[in-house]
Amino acid sequence: MFFFERAGKAVALEAPCFYDNYAELERYFAERGISVEAMLIAYHMCGGSFLPGVKKYATENAVEYGLRGGGKNLKDGFVSAFGEAFDGAPHQITDVIGGGRIDICGIEFVITPTEEAFDVEIPAINAVYTHMLGHDCHSIVAGPAHADAVIAQLEGYLKAGYTLILTSHYTPEDLKDVETKIAYLRDLKAIAASCQDGAAFKAEVQKKYPGYSGENYLDMTAGFFFA
Repeated sequence: MFFFERAGKAVALEAPCFYDNYAELERYFAERGISVEAMLIAYHMCGGSFLPGVKKYATENAVEYGLRGGGKNLKDGFVSAFGEAFDGAPHQITDVIGGGRIDICGIEFVITPTEEAFDVEIPAINAVYTHMLGHDCHSIVAGPAHADAVIAQLEGYLKAGYTLILTSHYTPEDLKDVETKIAYLRDLKAIAASCQDGAAFKAEVQKKYPGYSGENYLDMTAGFFFA
């Protein structure tokens, strides 16, 4: 979760999903006199027990992805893996938004719908939030067409010249990391084209990127490329 504050009022971007974090975050906000007025819920529709009374913003496709699509499948897997520690309750979206500029609590955001949900640009800090980047981590890539779509998205980041890339699954990154990920995605496509099955694909990717984390993501990618 990220939050952006102005004059004591904050907008949260995504939500925590583990109950143990809730009291800690609520105490943090209270000690600093920060009131969370709204939340942008993009790629993670779970964690709905956190701050249930605030306004929740999402695009229509994010709601579909999170409640009925791939996001729900991931959520169900997390519930199964972590049990009662994980908050699988969905957020109750109060405001369905489209793409473009939106002002919340005096803070400007630019919403860009993606194939799954939406990215968020924060012009005041020249930053953008997206689901995944990870310059030395495997990503979930649902085949060649998805790889091309992500490459186009990342090339847009280069063109825009963002100084900060925020994601749900990694530390803050920059445009050098974007370039690294573009090269990785192109390599995935080339390696897949030269392999006959998922096992050979996975072995070749591991040989090319031996230090990368997220092997479970690579397993999923192999499944998509060689269904």
